[in-house]
Amino acid sequence: MSVATIVPAPLTSSNIRSRSIISPSSFSPINPFKCSTFALQFNTAKLTTPLIRNPNFRFGVSAMSVAAQENLSTTAFLDRRESGVLHFVKYHGLGNDFIMVNNLDSTDPKVTPEQAAKLCDRNFGIGADGVIFAMPGHNGTDYTMRIFNSDGSEPEMCGNGVRCFAKFIADLNSSEGRQSFTVHTGAGLIVPEIQDDGQVKVDMGEPVLKASDVPTKIPPNVNESVVKAKMEVDGTNWNVTCVSMGNPHCVTFGTQANDNLVVDELNLAEVGPKFEHHAVFPARTNTEFVQVFSRSHLKMRVWERGAGATLACGTGACAVVVAAILEGRSERKCRVDLPGGPLEIEWREENNHVYMTGPAQVVFYGSVEL
Repeated sequence: MSVATIVPAPLTSSNIRSRSIISPSSFSPINPFKCSTFALQFNTAKLTTPLIRNPNFRFGVSAMSVAAQENLSTTAFLDRRESGVLHFVKYHGLGNDFIMVNNLDSTDPKVTPEQAAKLCDRNFGIGADGVIFAMPGHNGTDYTMRIFNSDGSEPEMCGNGVRCFAKFIADLNSSEGRQSFTVHTGAGLIVPEIQDDGQVKVDMGEPVLKASDVPTKIPPNVNESVVKAKMEVDGTNWNVTCVSMGNPHCVTFGTQANDNLVVDELNLAEVGPKFEHHAVFPARTNTEFVQVFSRSHLKMRVWERGAGATLACGTGACAVVVAAILEGRSERKCRVDLPGGPLEIEWREENNHVYMTGPAQVVFYGSVEL
């Protein structure tokens, strides 16, 4: 496969001084045998990107300059019909980035899991943590969301992904201001609401605490749940709490020897996979390592199932606050700092639902030849 066109996303006057862009209607495919480059004048920074080649994926960018893009229609760009070409928009939620695909005309994903893994490759592909498909609704919902991780696996849901999904749908509909809709996911019904300030608030539903439903084989120690239980990883005994937000999470605030974790000192690449693939998690797991600053301020690093270390994980931040409350470490409303930025998480006592609020932003538009 080869990338035909990359179009920088609309940028506000606050983050770029002057911009000009080639019209989507005038895009032409890249000759993969001709090395072309482009330069972006980004305030005072100048970036130059060459053509990248490998036997499985060729990536090229046509010469263009960045500038005003007010007349660019997301819907018009994505509705272009070209045989063997996938049009997409890349979004990110606190650095957790996704290739968004308009799949509203079909319940079958437009790319395979194997193609998704190649597209997500950060050296030879577009680069992303996953590919998200906006599909027709199911059982009365407005839309359906499916996602393939960067390794080609399919998770039940993704918190940062659903915020990006909400902004993507709003852009497709050319709608602005406060709005909400229902989304069917592998984790059940999710209801995102775009706020007046552009942030996305998501009703993530009720956390699942029953050990067999998370799922985990760690013996329950509080009713049917796993709360601050011992788990041995490579000879070290960790204290863990297991939560499902529609996908499995193992949350730890430290070991039995040191229950006050300093997350920046953690070798995440070494310890993360050992949690993910541990025998006590039959469906593998996402793992959150958490530091407590106060009862309303937490900091986490995450090792995501199927994606590895990422800059943010929305369902993980929700699981962290649930675990912190269960362990008596926090209030019901917290700021959670992730490597990509903060999320506001609330676990409401009156309805047992978890709410997540955070940003989602466009990065660029593009077309890829499959």
